[in-house]
Amino acid sequence: MSTHDVNRSPLSPTPRTTLTRAKERGATDRTELDAVLDAGMVCHLGVLLGGSPVVLPTIYGRVGDTLYLHGSTGAGNLRAAIDTDISLAVTHVDGLIYARSAMHFSMNYRSAVVRGRAVLVTDEAERANALRVIVEHSAPGAWDRVRSPDRKEMAATMVLALDLTEASVKVRTGGPNDDESDIEAGGVWAGVLPLRQVWGEPIPADNLEPGVDVPADVAARVTPVEVPVS
Repeated sequence: MSTHDVNRSPLSPTPRTTLTRAKERGATDRTELDAVLDAGMVCHLGVLLGGSPVVLPTIYGRVGDTLYLHGSTGAGNLRAAIDTDISLAVTHVDGLIYARSAMHFSMNYRSAVVRGRAVLVTDEAERANALRVIVEHSAPGAWDRVRSPDRKEMAATMVLALDLTEASVKVRTGGPNDDESDIEAGGVWAGVLPLRQVWGEPIPADNLEPGVDVPADVAARVTPVEVPVS
């Protein structure tokens, strides 16, 4: 969607998602929410189960302003999220900030928090599309070349939809924010230790029959090895 789409509300439109600390790191453009969600693979879903809070790591997929989750129909933890207020978070750590003072150590990060009410998806076409979206989110290109879910598998799978209207995004970049007195004192290294995630070489299944090559969509995701410059 366009950055200037007038039909999309700005981020943090409610008291529950309005930032109260480090407001300068907050984003107001929903394309920044899209970017954080689309770059992630696992979200942490907070629900109340039996009166106590529990946080569940789970994969997801996004279509426009809707985020889809799925799980077994017998999963009590996920069922606890149906038609009740939940919170969902996605975080990327991009680097560790080394400062001259212990209290100024930090991280460079991108994070999104969504508040809302998850709805059970019952329309079969939407359910099938949601599962396709979830698979394609983590493994782009895989859905069309593998077997689709059969009726039994679909019946055993629950799909939830979460509207992304109520959300906030925070991003930190740059180096340490040291006090002038610590900078002037000198003698302590300060800077950023970047962190990145890479894809390694594919490992075939033990029972893979001979002659089946690694699919192009899988091979294309392997992170190139950087050759040190001598």
